[in-house]
Amino acid sequence: MTREEVKFAVKNPPISAEDAKLVMRAFLVPEDLGTPAGAISLRGATNFQTPPGWDTVYTPIFNMIERPIAPALVVRVETDWFAHESEFRYVLQPGEGFPGAHTMPIGQVFFVPREEISLRDCTPDELEAIRISKVEFAEHKAAQKITTPYGLQYSPHYLRQSRAQKPGGQ
Repeated sequence: MTREEVKFAVKNPPISAEDAKLVMRAFLVPEDLGTPAGAISLRGATNFQTPPGWDTVYTPIFNMIERPIAPALVVRVETDWFAHESEFRYVLQPGEGFPGAHTMPIGQVFFVPREEISLRDCTPDELEAIRISKVEFAEHKAAQKITTPYGLQYSPHYLRQSRAQKPGGQ
């Protein structure tokens, strides 16, 4: 929104233009127009200004599985040129509330570099290498299955491979 303009339909309005704007702001925040219906903004405890070329991504709490949890919007903000006021936006259904306490997290942030992204098609050789690596991974995973005492099967192959990739890994 770039401006607030007040027009009265009567010749002698009962209030001033400034008072009309205050009444309007009592019911809505024009800066939030375009936000989905039912969205609420929860203010974060910390604001961020990132180094040049870095953005801040605001998200809901990952892997929080308690119910009910309202869906949230994920937003990427250029925070290298000003300290952005942290907001986490959840979308509520009519009559739905949002549980909270001063010790309960309301969202997460992480920082990402702003980079040019270029996409290209894989070459036939690259596609074949991807196909082969998928088959090999599936075979190794199937060969290392473990059965829990409750009869559930899982494979530690991914965990072992990811640790082996790190310096000093197993």
